[in-house]
Amino acid sequence: MRWIRGISRWLLWGSLVFSMRAGAQTALALEQQGQWKQAEQAWRETIQKNPQDGAAYAHLGLALARQNDYEQAASAYRKAIALKTKLPGLNLDLGLALFKQEKVSEAIAPLKAAVAESPASTQAKILLAMCYYGTAKYAEAAPLLEAAVAANPENLQLRTALAQSCLWSANYKCTLEQYKQIVALSPESAQADMLAGEALDGLGDVQGATRQFEAAAKASPQEPDVHFGLGYLLFKQRQYDAAKAEFEAELKNDPNHTQALAYLGDTLIKLNDYDAALPLLQKALQRPDPPRIAFVDLGILYTAQKRNAEAIAAFQHAISMDPKQVDAHWRLARLYQSMGRKDDAKAEFDKASTMNKEADQALVEKLGKGAVNPQ
Repeated sequence: MRWIRGISRWLLWGSLVFSMRAGAQTALALEQQGQWKQAEQAWRETIQKNPQDGAAYAHLGLALARQNDYEQAASAYRKAIALKTKLPGLNLDLGLALFKQEKVSEAIAPLKAAVAESPASTQAKILLAMCYYGTAKYAEAAPLLEAAVAANPENLQLRTALAQSCLWSANYKCTLEQYKQIVALSPESAQADMLAGEALDGLGDVQGATRQFEAAAKASPQEPDVHFGLGYLLFKQRQYDAAKAEFEAELKNDPNHTQALAYLGDTLIKLNDYDAALPLLQKALQRPDPPRIAFVDLGILYTAQKRNAEAIAAFQHAISMDPKQVDAHWRLARLYQSMGRKDDAKAEFDKASTMNKEADQALVEKLGKGAVNPQ
């Protein structure tokens, strides 16, 4: 993160609460000279003589952090906090040490404490925002990033993180506002066009979203996910030939793009090219976190090939990933029916029927709430 400078701030010498014994004086002098390894040893000797010296633990943490030993630094900071050491910035130092280890979830608590202690601390707010961002707590990240952007209006990275946080917390208006600012700072930003496209898609403007992704693909055809995003929008509009070309373009850039493999396979099934779809879907399943659609599609292909046991396993896996999706239940019921397994077929048909009725009822309720009163 380019906006995060350094690994720690100097602990404030004037607030030291321990008595200035010779060992501590030596350790402080070594710190001032930047001799961090020697300072570490001096602080360890001080702690050995007085294990309850919380300030010595805090300074030991600083010396360790300056040597990039963030794990031991965090341990020393925690000990200082446990001893109720009242040194400014201690929680921030702990949060930063954890952040440097990519332990972003653990870093949230001390960074929240650091923000509470020093509400004006931009560093603490940005670190906390990025920890929320890294743990997918986008609604919590957004207001902190908004404050950071207000203080650093030309920081493109912060604006992009804010736009993404707004997008992934379904605040599409905020995303589009940030899109305008990002484009003003970087007119050829394909990422900004993609963010705007996703926001417009979230607002139901699929055609507007498609135009944004087309602009992004034209400006930067090698941008990761740009062809997949455009292909997915075309796929949603049932423009399968055009979607196929975009998924293939994404795979040309990244042959192991899991989503592109799966959706190209699904598109080929819709175009009745089962032979071409099968190896793509099988490859998608070999990638980390394959999407549910790949299992449903493999079930369809295996059913067509009379590979019933494999088809059942694929449909059941799709159901385990999301039991509320009706498609796998319905196809599994049809397969059971063709195999003469009447009871199993009935059970799956009943589940599918119940889901369809619930969906219909939900639509009726939505229409009812939105109906105009004739009076």
